Amino acid sequence: MFEALFQYVNHNLIKNYMEYGADASIVMASLGIVFVLTYFKKWKWLWKEWLTTVDHKKIGIMYILAAIAMLFRGGVDAMMMRTQLAAPNMHFLSAEHYDQIFTTHGTLMILFMAMPFVVGLMNIVVPLQIGARDVAFPYLNAMSFWLFFFAALLFNISFVWGGSPDAGWSSYAPLAGAHYSVGPGENYYLLALTITGIGTIATGINFLVTILRLRAPGMTLLRMPMFTWSVLVTTVLIIFAFPVLAVALIMLLMDRLFAAHFFTVSAGGLPMMWTNLFWFWGHPEVYIVILPAFGVMSEVVSTFSHKRLFGYNAMVVSLVSIAFVSFLTWVHHFFTMGAGAAVNSFFSLSTMLIAVPTGVKVFNWLFTLYRGKIEINTAMLWALAFIPTFTIAGVTGVMLAAAPADYQYHGSAFLVSHFHYALIGGVVFGCLAGLYYWWPKMFGFTLNERWGKRAFWWFFIGFHVCFFPMYIVGLMGMPRRIYTYPAGLGWGPLNLIETIGAYAMGVGFILMVVDIALSTLHREQLKDVTGDPWDGRSLEWSVPSPAPEYNFARIPVVEGRDAFWMMKKGQTQRVDQSETLRPIHMPNNSGRPFLIGVAFFVAGYGFVFEQYILAIIGLLAILFMLAQRSFEYNTDHFIGVDEIRHTEATAGRL
Repeated sequence: MFEALFQYVNHNLIKNYMEYGADASIVMASLGIVFVLTYFKKWKWLWKEWLTTVDHKKIGIMYILAAIAMLFRGGVDAMMMRTQLAAPNMHFLSAEHYDQIFTTHGTLMILFMAMPFVVGLMNIVVPLQIGARDVAFPYLNAMSFWLFFFAALLFNISFVWGGSPDAGWSSYAPLAGAHYSVGPGENYYLLALTITGIGTIATGINFLVTILRLRAPGMTLLRMPMFTWSVLVTTVLIIFAFPVLAVALIMLLMDRLFAAHFFTVSAGGLPMMWTNLFWFWGHPEVYIVILPAFGVMSEVVSTFSHKRLFGYNAMVVSLVSIAFVSFLTWVHHFFTMGAGAAVNSFFSLSTMLIAVPTGVKVFNWLFTLYRGKIEINTAMLWALAFIPTFTIAGVTGVMLAAAPADYQYHGSAFLVSHFHYALIGGVVFGCLAGLYYWWPKMFGFTLNERWGKRAFWWFFIGFHVCFFPMYIVGLMGMPRRIYTYPAGLGWGPLNLIETIGAYAMGVGFILMVVDIALSTLHREQLKDVTGDPWDGRSLEWSVPSPAPEYNFARIPVVEGRDAFWMMKKGQTQRVDQSETLRPIHMPNNSGRPFLIGVAFFVAGYGFVFEQYILAIIGLLAILFMLAQRSFEYNTDHFIGVDEIRHTEATAGRL
């Protein structure tokens, strides 16, 4: 009966109208945004305050808002796939449509949701934690965001114009080559990832320099908060890993557009070269998004246990160890391709080895909780849920690291479950903990705890209901990357349970959006008037909420770890409020990063459809604006003492 109902809905409602409905919803949403901005006369405000900003805090907010939008889009893809797999012999989606949804889901969630969410938190928090007034290269920071934004836009329009990519999020050659992936879909993938990758490399360089060069006096490396340490290590991973992806993407694009044959066997190419290049980036990428989540965990657990983080030095060593070993594990992604016993043995050992420093972090969080005065709120719930969930991912990861066993696990739903326990149970849980934790620092008010906890429980329970049965059905033999399956194999009931869990996660997401909306409407009741609503330990809590443009009127002097906690407890001197204020040097806003993003979009669109005149116009526009920037001298301004004094007095700090 369940199957028959879905068949009826498919043939009578969905098959002919799904894509039209999606197109119409996009058009209506766009018209709605234009109407609101026009009706309330907000175009000038939008341009002045957001589209041209170089303020790292506003850029971080835009990253996070875009990431939440991509979480919605990727989540809808996931629910469509789960609906298709809810029962045997389903035809809710065609095979071609399923492949497109499957590809866009993975790509969006990893590169256009997890990455910008992490980078958004980095932007908001790191300069504040190290006592800096800005990032090292504010203009470059704005350009990084707009490259990501327009790359995401380019990737998403594939759904309505020309066709989405369908070769999987890893786009293995030769499947992703011009012969097997006909049309512009794969071009969208390659161009969008190339553009956002350029921005990500720039972000890595920017934050590496920021942390190494702009720390407040007295803040040595071993006095930095753990989140900043996790970002420092992440930037090194970005700088070494993302250029490899850029090279691979450009090679495959040249194969498709200009018949270069880097990956074509018949012309002397090597498809396995793509696999090696992709996973040489791909496995460090897992740690690029998970290490900052580890940093969030460390901050949240320490703050709401009201204890100093246990084993700080061991945590630092484990971060560095994870980063190093992550470059020695990429071959475990293709154990089943016959690399040989010696190679498989080495990468089995290296993969198991990375569990050691990861385990150190879990035990350090547990010891931080031990005998702590634990405060349970939404941020802490996400952090506490992180620990057992990510531990399951780690244990099953060790199982997958055994090359002989991996021959059984690798092509099954077991691996899909492991991957999601790591990426959702680790990255998404960590990012949402950070969102609730630093929300008052971004917007000046806390989120509603009642709605936040409702969202947490729906999402958390739904997650385990969805993904834990995948371990079981994977061991029963269900392959991954299939869009339907016959009855009689015993997979149907577990797949139905998984689909129910996926929809419960969707309810959790909706409740989180409701929480944000209601909290915004009632922000006066939830206003953070102290700048320190959680009794925090690091310097971001020493400034008003939201932080002013210049962050610190007077740069603090750090005398130990947990600098702000020490100041509050009288162990070190607070910032001397009687110290003479001086004008603060800050960068000017600029619309050029936004326009450079537009030019990249135009060039990318031209290459997608092989309209090379359009592509050349876009590239020339980029070069022109970069040259224009080179001869721009009026790039900064000073915030006067009177304005600083007024801002500080308004925040109750004078």
